Amino acid sequence: MGGTKVALRVEDGGGTRWLESDLRWQTSSDSARDWKQLTCSVESLCSAWGEPIRSVGVAMPATLDGGGRVSVWPGRPHWAGLGLRDALAELFPGAGVRIADDGDLAALAEAERAGCRNLVYLGVGTGIGGGVVVDGRPLPGAGRGSCEVGHIVVEREGARCDCGRNGCVQALSSGPATLRRAARIRGGPVDYEALRDGYASGAAWAVAAVAESGAALAAAAVSLCELTRPELVLIGGGFAAGLPQLVPAVAAHTRALARPGSPPVPVRPAALGGLSSLYGAVSLARSAAPGPQERPQQQRIGEET
Repeated sequence: MGGTKVALRVEDGGGTRWLESDLRWQTSSDSARDWKQLTCSVESLCSAWGEPIRSVGVAMPATLDGGGRVSVWPGRPHWAGLGLRDALAELFPGAGVRIADDGDLAALAEAERAGCRNLVYLGVGTGIGGGVVVDGRPLPGAGRGSCEVGHIVVEREGARCDCGRNGCVQALSSGPATLRRAARIRGGPVDYEALRDGYASGAAWAVAAVAESGAALAAAAVSLCELTRPELVLIGGGFAAGLPQLVPAVAAHTRALARPGSPPVPVRPAALGGLSSLYGAVSLARSAAPGPQERPQQQRIGEET
């Protein structure tokens, strides 16, 4: 689940068949209306699948309390108080349901795909998600919450973040933050398509807006590298996936921040693009499902291996 859209995937235990769909949230400040939209999408996908769902994994950016109720979700603030665990149990009767932080799951999925047991992953979308994997496990560890990489402070007097603090990398480098900066520089409204096209054509306002986001991402990545000594930094998320020039910009800033005796860690695009959290959620579901555990190869919707 994301603040802008939800990606859905259903697959069989043997990895020979799968279907995907997604939904973009309608403009709403009503969690019941959001849940009805999600229910319709899930039911449509399950109907097309035609077989019982045995196990479900959910990648969730919101903070949940001990009872599975949403405490806070800046991306969909009206979800506060929603009993997510109970609602999912009703949506998937008879299935085992597991929920985990979307950034942690994305980092684990990218680590698995890269064959790397020590990495930093930053996902750029409606917010900044991601995680840190050390020796094949996410930090800080089971039962200790998630690694909130989006809330690393990179500019003390920077823009105010949704979390209420100033200068978080999320407030400077997320998709909405980059679009707001682009609009200020350009002097008029800027949507994602305009930014993408403007950056590709070398428009000064677009280049400047993306460069500032890249610099802030690099500062966060370098700080995480100083603490955890990863072998690789990956940049992903839906916003970054549509701006292929962003990752080289982050890599250049990272090299510029390197200190003597500490060579920069390689910075590369995430292999799973904007679907890292989705594949992490699938892995979470698969870990509880009976039967074969092989991961299916990427393919077009419905195509068999």
